[in-house]
Amino acid sequence: MSRLRIAKPGPVKGRRWTPVTVANAAVALALECGMLVALFCWGLATGTNTVWGIVIGAASAALAAVVWGTFLAAGGPKVPLPVGAEITVKLAVFGVAALALADFGRTTLTLVLAGLAVISVAVEYTAVGPPPETRDDALAGTPDLNS
Repeated sequence: MSRLRIAKPGPVKGRRWTPVTVANAAVALALECGMLVALFCWGLATGTNTVWGIVIGAASAALAAVVWGTFLAAGGPKVPLPVGAEITVKLAVFGVAALALADFGRTTLTLVLAGLAVISVAVEYTAVGPPPETRDDALAGTPDLNS
């Protein structure tokens, strides 16, 4: 029986799903959605009228989504980055969303988004699960039917 192997999404490169990494993935998804909402709301408030607000909000959220999809997508980015650059870009995009919230006058949400983003990125890149099971480990102790 073959096992489905997924390099991404999940913990960083070769690490395994654990309760901590699963919880962190849920937090990361919520942060990503919050980032897009924060940028849209900032644009809506920044625009000189409703139409320009919608345009600025949609454009800023779309730009963040394009950057995220190009360099940070969980299913495998189109342009893979070294780990250090990946962490930097991820924190920069979350930082821009936090600044948008601060400019929008949402200090508490700014601190929550920024704090959770730092914690989530730290967990994503440092959480280590059990070592991957090898085929030999999985077959240990089973009778060899070929002999």
